Amino acid sequence: MNSARILVVDDEPQIRRVLRSTLAFRGYELVEAASGEEALELARKVKPDLILLDVNLPGMSGIETCRELRRFTAMPIIMLTVRNAERDKVVALDAGADDYVTKPFGIEELLARVRASLRRHSSAEAILPFQSKELSVDFESRRVTACGEDVHLAPKEFEVLKHLIAQQGKPVSHRRLLQTVWGPEYGEETENLRVVINQLRKKIEKDPAQPKFILTEPWVGYRFQPPKAAKSLGKGSK
Repeated sequence: MNSARILVVDDEPQIRRVLRSTLAFRGYELVEAASGEEALELARKVKPDLILLDVNLPGMSGIETCRELRRFTAMPIIMLTVRNAERDKVVALDAGADDYVTKPFGIEELLARVRASLRRHSSAEAILPFQSKELSVDFESRRVTACGEDVHLAPKEFEVLKHLIAQQGKPVSHRRLLQTVWGPEYGEETENLRVVINQLRKKIEKDPAQPKFILTEPWVGYRFQPPKAAKSLGKGSK
């Protein structure tokens, strides 16, 4: 059985009822909100492990709610939307969502995405913070600092960086990164990965054209190369 607490945010009682019965049957603890304002209050109060957030909320939209949530929490957020336009998905991810599911959705697909998001979040907490003179990454708070400045990473950018740092000093193949971050059905979409790597370099490298941290392994993938003085810090380390 699962012990994770999930906050469901949707103004439609029928949707909340379906999710309540389905997720509770699988062992999840459910908390419900019908608006963005209520969701923000509950997120601070009950500290859920994951949020299912509808895009089309009355008053404060799901996108606005997601942005506000990201001001104080790193918990996984899965957006629920009736829209299927590529632009809408990009907006949701840029707002800080970890994933999205388009209505009407299959329950098994939703459950699989919930499990995957919880696993990714759990593994992020297990990785010790990375610290060097020019770059620091705290995986639990999802805070990234480059050259003393806070850097905002989109969810896919953060996940790619996390997995590269977890294997620092070792080459990680295109396929492994794609399947780990995008999902097991991926593996050949190297252009998607290249775009994310380029964005990461622009955000964390002093000179993106001559990267020091994220190096290309020709015909293989990428490697995170920490400076000699860099180290991973355990909690309480100086």
